[in-house]
Amino acid sequence: MDFSNNEIEHVISTVNNIEKEIAKHMVGQKELVRQVVICILAGGNALLEGVPGLGKTRLVKTIGKVLGLQFSRIQFTPDLMPADVVGTNIITRSMEAEGMFRFQPGPVFSNIVLADEINRATPKTQSALLEAMQEQTVTVGNNTYELPQPFFVLATQNPIEMEGTYPLPEAQMDRFLFKLTVPFPTIDELTQIVTLTTGNKEESLNIVSNGQEIIWMRSVAREIPMAKPVLDYSMKIIMATHPDSKFAPPIAKKYIRFGSSPRGAQAIVSAARIRAILEGRYNVAFDDIKYVAYPALRHRFFLNFEGVSDGIATDQIIGEILDFVE
Repeated sequence: MDFSNNEIEHVISTVNNIEKEIAKHMVGQKELVRQVVICILAGGNALLEGVPGLGKTRLVKTIGKVLGLQFSRIQFTPDLMPADVVGTNIITRSMEAEGMFRFQPGPVFSNIVLADEINRATPKTQSALLEAMQEQTVTVGNNTYELPQPFFVLATQNPIEMEGTYPLPEAQMDRFLFKLTVPFPTIDELTQIVTLTTGNKEESLNIVSNGQEIIWMRSVAREIPMAKPVLDYSMKIIMATHPDSKFAPPIAKKYIRFGSSPRGAQAIVSAARIRAILEGRYNVAFDDIKYVAYPALRHRFFLNFEGVSDGIATDQIIGEILDFVE
């Protein structure tokens, strides 16, 4: 092992400070905040799904301020063009009145990109993010530009309003490390939210981390060991999402049309390492795999017609897979 106890303790204390600062502007949602932080430290993108008014946009903007990173917000609409996201070449003139092309970077050139209501843009514009989310580069014309590091996309979508929306293609869904469901607050949390947002006592946020520290914490997490039985368990979970696999439980064979890609396995392993650190462990446990399996897989397998018509929830299938796989 190439990490020390002090490094692990520093990661834990930094994450605790991040979550405390976020809690100043976010009432409740502790589990959601923890999962977003895990996703960021694992170097992935997150898709936040929930009805309007639950604080999805507020959470992302708060994270940008607390981490001290460059933040940009893109409001996705049907008339948004790819150039509005990645940038474009513009014509400039020199002192000698000679014209030349100069690249004008778009809002995707930030550390944190909030893709608000991403399913409202046309497929052409949605696909403009594909290269950025996977390779963390942008290609315009004949030139490829590196995005600033760290880089991650936090996208939101409303699962209820379907009019004027374009469902994300499977290839783009697969590029999100986590899909997170934003729950409705309890009555006590709702009271606190109204008090916080309608008064004059909102606390100012402090910057408690930076880009270099986040990159360093990612490197520490990659050193966390994973025993072979734990790794095998995570691989069996991925295979269990494929209906023709011997590891698939009856519910998967009945309702799943297509299973998870290898990216699902990468997501589980990388996120489980972060979760192990935050739980104060120096190796990945089976509980870490089970914890991250839900957000890592709920958008990575697809139900057949029978599953959709019976109203089967993907989380229900994941739960039965976790119970079935040994």
